[in-house]
Amino acid sequence: MTTLNTTNKIVKKKIRPGRGIGSGKGKTSGRGHKGQKSRSGVAIKSYEGGQMPLYRRLPKRGFNPLTKKKVAKINLDKIQFFLTKKTIKSSEKIDSNLLKKLKIIKKNSSLLKILGTGEIKEKINIEADLVSKSAKDKLEKLGGSILIKKK
Repeated sequence: MTTLNTTNKIVKKKIRPGRGIGSGKGKTSGRGHKGQKSRSGVAIKSYEGGQMPLYRRLPKRGFNPLTKKKVAKINLDKIQFFLTKKTIKSSEKIDSNLLKKLKIIKKNSSLLKILGTGEIKEKINIEADLVSKSAKDKLEKLGGSILIKKK
């Protein structure tokens, strides 16, 4: 039933389902008979009533490649810290196996990269997969050697 209100707009009367057979929406209240969809509190497969679902509204982000290698990075100042603490001896070869054994880098990392932040005071021998230019310069200036592994 429609009515005319004071501002001359047509106002439709709200349908109240489940209010008797005479209302036209009584008994099953427009839900048909039986089944999951006739019950209350059921949302099938995140259906949001025609609104764009949340999982489609949010942007897709990122991609995690299966073959990505985990690179452990260590700065020269960190190596110097362990040398002064006597955890690492300057005479021994510093490589990923030694650093993993001493739990300085994570054991699941497959590559080791030496970075050049900080200063190093002792002559050391390093074996790594990758090295930054500044780290290489600082090591060679002291007379130390860096061996880069071939893949």
